Order: sequence, then C-alpha cells, then structure tokens
Amino acid sequence: MRIGVPKEIKVEEYRVGLTPASVREYVAHGHEVVVQRGAGDGIGAGDDVYTQAGARIADTAEEVFSVGEMIVKVKEPQPSEWIKLREGQILFTYLHLAPDVPQTAGLIASGCTAVAYETVTDAHGGLPLLAPMSEVAGRLAIEAAGAALRKSAAGMGKLLGGVPGVPPARVAIIGGGVVGTHAARMAAGLGSDVTILDRSLPRLRALDDLFIGRVRTRYATLEAIEQEVFAADVVIGAVLVPGAAAPKLVSRAQLAGMKRRAVLVDVAIDQGGCFETSKATTHQAPTYLVDEVVHYCVANMPGAVPVTSSHALNHATLPFGLALASKGLRALVEDPHLRAGLNVHRGRITNRAVAESQHLSAVMPEEALAS
Repeated sequence: MRIGVPKEIKVEEYRVGLTPASVREYVAHGHEVVVQRGAGDGIGAGDDVYTQAGARIADTAEEVFSVGEMIVKVKEPQPSEWIKLREGQILFTYLHLAPDVPQTAGLIASGCTAVAYETVTDAHGGLPLLAPMSEVAGRLAIEAAGAALRKSAAGMGKLLGGVPGVPPARVAIIGGGVVGTHAARMAAGLGSDVTILDRSLPRLRALDDLFIGRVRTRYATLEAIEQEVFAADVVIGAVLVPGAAAPKLVSRAQLAGMKRRAVLVDVAIDQGGCFETSKATTHQAPTYLVDEVVHYCVANMPGAVPVTSSHALNHATLPFGLALASKGLRALVEDPHLRAGLNVHRGRITNRAVAESQHLSAVMPEEALAS
C-alpha cells in the first residue's frame, strides 16, 4: 500500500504522523511511503533522514493526499485537508469528532474510511493509542499549572511544592485515568497536596495502592467535586468518555466559589472540555481569565514536546498502521479492537458516541464494512 504522510498544519502542531523509524518499518514490510517536504522538521528529522529511511519526498500536501491510499497524521484534518480526502482512502489519525460538527460533515462528504486513534481499544478495555498522549498531557498539565500560578502569568503567585514553613499548592484532579494518574505523579513528586476524584471504586483502590498515601482519593460525587474545586489552587480536568463529548463538571456559577486566580487546566478540551467556561487556546496564548479564575485550555498539549510525543505515539500506532497497510479494510473486519477505531466509513458514522453527541444516526462498524 502507498502511505501518505502530510505535514501537520494545525496551529502550533509540530508532531509528525510517521517518524523515520516507522517509515523504515513500513518500507521493510513492502509498502511505499510518501512524506511531504518538511513534515519532520518539528522533531528535527529532515527530508534527507526520511529519504534514508526509504521514503519518497513530495513537495506538496496535494501530492501526498492524491497518491496516498492511506493517510497517516497526528491531528484531525483541517478544512483544507478533508476536502482532499476521497472514497476508498483510509485516514488514520486522531479525530475527536464528538464536538466537531464541521469535521464530521467533511469526513462524511469525502466518503473516506476514518479510523480514530482515540477510540481504538485493547483486550484490557484500554485505549492504547490515546494512552501515550494522555501520559504526556497529564505530565504537561502540572508543568502548565505551575507556570500559570505565577504572578507574572496572572496567577495567584504560589509555588506548587511550597517550601519549608510554607504550605504547597493544593491540586484537585478530576478523573483517575491515564491523564489523572500522570498528573498526580508529577504533582506529588513536586510536593503538592494532591487529591484525585473518580467514580470507579476499583480505580480509586488502585490509585491508593499506587501512591501509598502520598495522594488522597475521593469518590467523585457532585458535592465532593465542589468541595475540592473550591479548596484547590489548581484543578486538572482529566475526564474521558471514549468518543463522546466530555461532561461539564465545573459550572460557570461555581467559579465564584473558587480561590481568586486559581488555575483550571482542561485536558479534555479536545472533546469539548469538562469545564463550562472552557474554550480552546494555543501554546502562544494558552490562558485567559473568567471570573478571576485562570483557564489553561490548549487543545494540543503534547504538541509542545513533539520529539517525545511523536516517538511515543508512533510506538503505539505502528502495529495497527502496519495491519491497515497490509490488509486494508480486512484488518478492520478481523480485529475488533482496531474496528472500534472506525468512526466514519463511506459517508456513514460508525461510532455511536460520536453520533449521539451530534444527534445523528450511526451504523454498526460490522454493518458498514459488510456493505
């Protein structure tokens, strides 16, 4: 199969769909890889490195999309990209369709087969292609919170870990999944006073064992969330409903009960955000104020560390991408975990959570692939 790797064009996105090491693997498996000129610049991989790995360099995105039987990206296609997609073409990337009506319509109109990293599953019920970026985002969330707490950044002027004789910042993490766990690991490592809230008792027990008393755990009732949010200097929104829009867990009215210049970090912003007042921001202008509360809502947090992120992502996506390249649609038929990643196929939505978020109808992936 011919694999196309366009340069990412979303604002401040420096990751790349395939690293040179991954290109070498595809080529070794008998596939042709076409990489857009400059696609790897953000990770320090020049065109010559891709050429040495066996790729052919294309001058334009138009050429990549026109010749590629499968397009491998990182971020969701932008308007100028989804109009280049076509029926029979496989798109393999993050999509986050639930809150994105225009992109959904664009993919439906294209007729392509769109497989979303974030809904591919594994035998343990996990999301293996989302996990590496969740790990990065969870760790970055605490770095971002520490920077946003500084007075020069409009924060309250508190150090996350405190110093002897001065209490540390209090950090509330809503969601005990991969993002929440890694955020807690970073925050506790810096000496912060950390609480994780989650609605899964088995998960809370696992977190309690993992952190051996260094982190408090609380069952996430509405009352518990409100108490922790009001007491916190930093709140990390780390909730995930696979494929669906994130639930709104902190309302605009509740901001009035928070500390002045406390920080909200919304890691769920790609799925619409878990705070009512969240709106997507960029690395260049990452924060804004609402009712004297600092909001950090960068929609592609791992893009700030593209070297780490690109390699971590490629390690996870490579086996699935190779299966798609070798078997085409048959890979989706044979592997139920890869099939769970199918969001749009030949003009039809095949992910129920996406469809429900947009009040549209969906077909089962098995039915769509059989037709």
